[in-house]
Amino acid sequence: MRILFFGDVVGRTGRDVVLARLGDLRKRLGADLVIVNGENAAAGTGITAQLCREFLDAGVDVITLGNHAWDKREIATYIDEEPRLIRPMNFPPGTPGYGHVVVKRGGKPVAAVVQIHGRVFTPLLLDDPFRGVEEVVQQLRKTTPVIVVDVHGEASSEKVALGWFLDGKVSAVIGTHTHVQTADEVVLPGGTAYLTDVGMCGPWMSVIGMDRNLVLERFLTQMPVRLEVARGPAVLSAVLIDVDEATGHARSIDRIFEREKPAKELDGFPGN
Repeated sequence: MRILFFGDVVGRTGRDVVLARLGDLRKRLGADLVIVNGENAAAGTGITAQLCREFLDAGVDVITLGNHAWDKREIATYIDEEPRLIRPMNFPPGTPGYGHVVVKRGGKPVAAVVQIHGRVFTPLLLDDPFRGVEEVVQQLRKTTPVIVVDVHGEASSEKVALGWFLDGKVSAVIGTHTHVQTADEVVLPGGTAYLTDVGMCGPWMSVIGMDRNLVLERFLTQMPVRLEVARGPAVLSAVLIDVDEATGHARSIDRIFEREKPAKELDGFPGN
């Protein structure tokens, strides 16, 4: 099984590049399963029901969220209606939605996707991601050996630790949230593919998707400047994982990184 995982989609630019490239990439790479982190898809924070439907109609199999899960209030209701939209499983008990989903083909389970949220450097009150995901994975392995875990978190050390903790228990541990693709892809000794962060799909002439001038103003003045999603050429960050369907072990992991050039010279960046 070949699994295509797109990094955090930021705003219209991120949505447009993913929807425009999804069909070609899926066909060219032979992807059997497509996962998108969509927690920043709606103007940079949160996602709407309409945007979820656009991704799913385009062929996305699972959408994951993160710390901005509830920024669009309608999702708190919609998530209970759409099992292909998942949030971190270690959110507090009673939180709407589910932290994992089993993907089926022809009524048969072929893979499971789980999301957890790191606790380091976050203001969120979260359950232990290590013990929580271990328990869920043990149950899911009775259904399918192919399990992908999205670790939405700030600290690289915590993500790396979760990769080693889950090595041999899941097919892949893929980090999201920082919007910067890392270069540490590896298949760990137990057969788990690992990447600290898959990166961002969104405007790259920015600060992690936000208008760079507004971000600079906030840093320089320490004033509560309202941030907005940047405009301009897109970057598409993703990862392709090849998995043995019988064992659930990863055979390979390959990063995908495509960056559009500016249409003209702008702020020192050369045009086409």
